[in-house]
Amino acid sequence: MIGAAASYAAVKLGMPTMTQDPPILGEGSHRYRCLHDWLQAPTGMLFGDTHGLAQDGKGNIYVAHTVHPDSQVADAVCVYDENGKFLRSWGAEFRGGAHGLDLRKEGNQEFLYHCDIQRRLVVKTDLDGKVIWSVGAPAESGKYAAGEPFIPTNVAFAPNGDLWVADGYGSNWVHRYNVEGKYLSTFGGSGKEAGQLTQPHGIWFDSRRKDALVAVADRGNRRIQYFDQDGKHRGFSTMGMRLPCHFSIRKGELLVPDLESVVTILDDKNRVIVHLGDGAPSGLRGKPRTDFIPGKFIHPHDAIFLRNGDILVAEWVPIGRVTLLKKI
Repeated sequence: MIGAAASYAAVKLGMPTMTQDPPILGEGSHRYRCLHDWLQAPTGMLFGDTHGLAQDGKGNIYVAHTVHPDSQVADAVCVYDENGKFLRSWGAEFRGGAHGLDLRKEGNQEFLYHCDIQRRLVVKTDLDGKVIWSVGAPAESGKYAAGEPFIPTNVAFAPNGDLWVADGYGSNWVHRYNVEGKYLSTFGGSGKEAGQLTQPHGIWFDSRRKDALVAVADRGNRRIQYFDQDGKHRGFSTMGMRLPCHFSIRKGELLVPDLESVVTILDDKNRVIVHLGDGAPSGLRGKPRTDFIPGKFIHPHDAIFLRNGDILVAEWVPIGRVTLLKKI
């Protein structure tokens, strides 16, 4: 989607035009055409760190970003159709804090769950940004009585309608709430031992498993840690993990964006199928677009399987980048 928005961003951020053939990533049945900057900010807006991604039942795509300081538009949530055409934006209240973004259908309606790391809130909205409820640090948990920080990073959904919230940048707890945002329980806490967490950045209900476990991207400990739905430790998975950020599941495969410059796909036994766009830690986070290396990731922060099997990747870079990996 090249146009006025792309020209504005190119001037401000040193973004190259898309003139060369896109790189091909992966191997075997997991090969993808790598289309960097497939989603771009609309005219007058500049992405900040691109943090969260979601796709609704109609195929529309939602991007949560922090908003660049030079942006003329403050909206932190951008909406695109499934072909990458910009539709609308909203959510100026999330500027600077837009982080995790997850979507769930409840009855006949779909809702977005936002983790705002600046206001330190979990916020449930409809698809147009209308707030349904918001919650901060759960006093009922007894974990924040001495002023310990609560900085939620991502949300996962329980089969019965409850949800789990990962306090990934705060005090390393995972809290469970019902669909109305009422606090229920807590597990985790800081440490490296089984059942303890260090920066539980992402969280997902692993529907591939018959034992119905919750997967936590225990990023600071460089592992995936599994818990049962009551919060009891059930195991680890470390194969191929560096700094795992979050998850997406499709047809038995687990997609893991990893902050150390790679996107990994795991099979139903959590064995590595393929590493995509491995850029190794490159030091390019604060550099202009012209320094970015085609086909190499810098800091993948979220990645989702789109409903057609393609993959969308958002990166933690202060000028934002959303890449489409189009299945070949």
